[in-house]
Amino acid sequence: MAIDFSFPEEVTFTVAKVREFCEQIVKPLEDEIEANEGNRDILVGNIIKMRKAAREAGLWLPHMPEEYGGMGLGHVAMAAVSAEAARAARFGPFALNAQAPDEGNMHTLLHWATPEQKEKYLKPLCDGKTRSCFAMTEPEVAGSDPTLIQTKAVRDGDDWVINGHKWFISGARGAKFAILIARTEDEPEIPQAANSAFIVDLPSEGWEIVRDVETMSGSHNHCEIRITDLRVGNDRMLGGPGQGHLLGQARLGPARLAHCMRWIGQAETALELMVKRSLERYAHGSYLAEKQGIQWMIADSTMELYQSKLMVLHAAYKIDRGEDFKSEVSMAKHFVANSLNRIVDRAIQVHGALGYSTDTPLAKMATQARWARFADGADEVHQWRIAQRTIDAWNQTGGVKVSTGDLPL
Repeated sequence: MAIDFSFPEEVTFTVAKVREFCEQIVKPLEDEIEANEGNRDILVGNIIKMRKAAREAGLWLPHMPEEYGGMGLGHVAMAAVSAEAARAARFGPFALNAQAPDEGNMHTLLHWATPEQKEKYLKPLCDGKTRSCFAMTEPEVAGSDPTLIQTKAVRDGDDWVINGHKWFISGARGAKFAILIARTEDEPEIPQAANSAFIVDLPSEGWEIVRDVETMSGSHNHCEIRITDLRVGNDRMLGGPGQGHLLGQARLGPARLAHCMRWIGQAETALELMVKRSLERYAHGSYLAEKQGIQWMIADSTMELYQSKLMVLHAAYKIDRGEDFKSEVSMAKHFVANSLNRIVDRAIQVHGALGYSTDTPLAKMATQARWARFADGADEVHQWRIAQRTIDAWNQTGGVKVSTGDLPL
């Protein structure tokens, strides 16, 4: 049988190394960062220590080819590595240089950049010498519909002059370059051909960081950007004219799944905290673990985590095989994001007031988890597309097998 849910020995070994690395190196340094919140020297210094240790441990850049200093892991192996890194420590993926948005930008540059662009932008990103951002979302139009983008790029000789407005551009402050999506065509044959992608060196005249947008979980370098007469050379176009939408969707597909991988690690941590609390807390004549209502919460969370893992593994398997993965990633993104929110919420409920406090990581996890249901496509957009694909499958084949994973059963 071709179906095998075990990992090769080298992947199992790598996951165990990541677990040990996060527990012994990352977590203590992360605790020091949190104990000295606002102290940038400790933040930067400890991140440098994590990354130096990751290189020494042979865990640097797991998702990139060896020619760029990476480990060359595929998406299935990365599912295990990313889940483990996010499970043990908030800075785990960052320590390995496998964090958003840089991870997605690395893949984008690897597949779309010219040799010169790879040397100037991809190599320093892989070396950990620079950071980057991806500038697509705008406050004036729906982020889930890139065909509505209003930021405009106009050709002027060998340059493009760009004007527009972006927000929630993660990692913008401190980034050395941005991949910027702008409209270059007013009346394309199809709406998806209106946009192009540009690499913007930062800082640049005409690129203004207005503010770090405050969220329900605080400030996390999600910036609002005002773009005024920004000049970018034509050699900084990434991909061809009108390929911005195609590039963006190609980037966001695997990036959505990478988020799911990290969310699985968080959900598993929440479930473990829920079970541990239920076995320790005694009320009304028995431990919480002995009460049916609590058992149902644990059971529902266990089943949802199991489903999440299967969906992520199958979608990653399809990406590694070069198959069409859009439907599987869309379903996984919707399901895992919602499962994360439900599992964390149940864990808080089982902990009671303790879970609502900051004495456990659950309160912070809850505020972080909430964005999962609209980032990289809102729930409703994914549901709409999933329904469309199912209807299309029925119209084309008389069945729904193709739209439900095209599995051999």
